Amino acid sequence: MIIKPRVRGFICVTTHPVGCEANVKQQIDYVKAQGPIANGPKKVLVIGASTGYGLAARITAAFGSDAATLGVFFERPGTDTKPATPGWYNTAAFDKFATEKGLYAKSINGDAFSKEIKAKTIETIKHDLGQVDLVVYSLAAPRRTHPETGQVFNSVLKPVGKSVTLRGIDTDKEVVKESVFEPASQEEIENTVAVMGGEDWQMWIDALADAGVLAPGAKTTAFTYLGEKITHDIYWNGSIGAAKKDLDEKVLGIRAKLAATGGDARVAVLKALVTQASSAIPMMPLYLSLLFKVMKAKGTHEGCIEQIYGLYKDSLYNVSPLLDEEGRVRTDQKELSPDVQGEVSALWDKVTNENLYALTDFAGYKHEFLRLFGFEIEGVDYEVDVNPDVAIPHLVA
Repeated sequence: MIIKPRVRGFICVTTHPVGCEANVKQQIDYVKAQGPIANGPKKVLVIGASTGYGLAARITAAFGSDAATLGVFFERPGTDTKPATPGWYNTAAFDKFATEKGLYAKSINGDAFSKEIKAKTIETIKHDLGQVDLVVYSLAAPRRTHPETGQVFNSVLKPVGKSVTLRGIDTDKEVVKESVFEPASQEEIENTVAVMGGEDWQMWIDALADAGVLAPGAKTTAFTYLGEKITHDIYWNGSIGAAKKDLDEKVLGIRAKLAATGGDARVAVLKALVTQASSAIPMMPLYLSLLFKVMKAKGTHEGCIEQIYGLYKDSLYNVSPLLDEEGRVRTDQKELSPDVQGEVSALWDKVTNENLYALTDFAGYKHEFLRLFGFEIEGVDYEVDVNPDVAIPHLVA
């Protein structure tokens, strides 16, 4: 079938397999061009490995450090008549290129919050790898079924303690608008922490450690975003921020556990980018469009793969990691530099329907959004018939 993009709100309901493969290949080529990561990981588990930062973490480990990688994710395969989710095609492409390089690259598709998937992952590590020396936690899910109680938690995107009026872009109509967000209830805050906080990360590390599949000196990292004043009301000071602060609390116990065998645990603060998760945050398309405009003009714009390669090289596997006073690893310095934030803030209230494309890089935002789904990738002929039913060869049954 010939697959074209069909966008509804913050999701594209179609995905292009050839485009996704080309996108993965570009990220691999970037890592290869940067050169090997000294003393990098060799056996890596990535939880949330199929898109965005998690995919970049898997690519960087494999092609920057020749690591064997096991990826866990929850994606939908394609059929003869319906495309798969982008993470499915990304993983099929990663599997192909890793196998061509002679690298171990198995994948597990299922609910990473569940006991079943944790057990399957541990069994696979024991059988194939023995132990892993890096665990990357990169889940971004809207809901979670608790593995012990069976309770279903849903996350919300709301401010805390007060209602907030925020500017944003209606990406369907391409108009600037203001929206009022009512504060989250205590139950909603707790549910969001249950979904997006650190409990499941800790459960994974505890399960892996108890099973003896963490190597001595093993490291783990989970990704977060802090942002600056513009985004704080809906993000860091909102319900999602409560979950991210829970990560900061949980990492202390995880770090102490791994330190006993010479390992380490760090929350990694990454820059704002177009991802499926960030696209759902109402003000982020406007913020990202302005951020892209400013950072591209300064030559400091980076995507997922540049951020994650830097995270490995400059911090996770560097004797002098870039840490803040809370002990988090930082890769977001360029985004948060006063000159960048100053320019974004100065433009924030000036954006109108008439000057949207002139004052911001909304065109660049839309381009990056479509790339997530395999569209607008250089060198791909979108008029060619493609088969949406693509297999992931090394998928663990």
